[in-house]
Amino acid sequence: MQSKQQNPYFDEMNTTNVTAVEEETAVLKCRVKNKGNRTVSWMRKRDLHILTTNIYTYTGDQRFAVVHPPGSDDWDLKVEYAQQRDTGIYECQVNTEPKINLAVVLEVTAEIDFKDKFSEPQYYDSKGSIQVYINYTSARAKILGSTEIHVKRDSTIALACSVNIHAPSVIWYQGSSIVDFDSLRGGISLETEKTDTGTTSRLMLTRASLRDSGNYTCMPTGAIPASVRVHVLTGEQPAAMQTSKGLHIARTKLAIVTICLLTLTAWQRFTFISHMTSVQFINSRFWQLQEEQFNGWLISRKQCSHQQNKWHRADRRKS
Repeated sequence: MQSKQQNPYFDEMNTTNVTAVEEETAVLKCRVKNKGNRTVSWMRKRDLHILTTNIYTYTGDQRFAVVHPPGSDDWDLKVEYAQQRDTGIYECQVNTEPKINLAVVLEVTAEIDFKDKFSEPQYYDSKGSIQVYINYTSARAKILGSTEIHVKRDSTIALACSVNIHAPSVIWYQGSSIVDFDSLRGGISLETEKTDTGTTSRLMLTRASLRDSGNYTCMPTGAIPASVRVHVLTGEQPAAMQTSKGLHIARTKLAIVTICLLTLTAWQRFTFISHMTSVQFINSRFWQLQEEQFNGWLISRKQCSHQQNKWHRADRRKS
């Protein structure tokens, strides 16, 4: 019998979350140690379609291909000209017995022209202070009900979140791991519904056990995630059962951003990165940007020479 060290396994350095901008190339990493004569395949989870096996491609979509430098342990999936419809879970699989797999979440975000969202700069005192008015709608998820719930062991955990946009996909995490509907645990189901105002996702786990306790995060594509803490109890507990609340729609806000300049070169194109906790301006030409109620948006300058005609939004989560 082979020792555990001789069996194939995934390198711990593999990245399980990948974000790409539409029309760019996305690379999903899969490094397999001790592969031997085993087969490595990539499967698209939503339709169980086998995209590649070893270096061979089994889809008519020519954007998909395996990147495997000869002699290396890398079996990466390359997606050229990524589209939002490519968002979802992909599995790198090795045909051991039992089979091992690595789930990688791909999120593809759209380029959005924000030019009409911004006013012309308004200059004030001689110190070079300007104000730019930004009108935008915050796309975010919200937990329906309490954000901390208690359930009895062997009962059903029912979680729901609403998103105020039509999110292409909604993924649930327990802690830092994706909720696996195919796990040996069983009894896990997900229902996602598109409504007039956005998207609603409902996660159910039957026969709750102590290991189901923890932090659950509803993570929609293109929106700020929301979390709920679940406590599975062995006995009676005064803290109550789950309650539901109505859908809260994040309203459109007018943010007034004050930028203090060394040189008045603010009216350029920048990259918007969401899911951050503070607002800063990353550029040697600027002193600072202050806006405390800016819904967690971070503004940074990126590839201005290549982004002269567009404001560009990329949803990259904070690690």
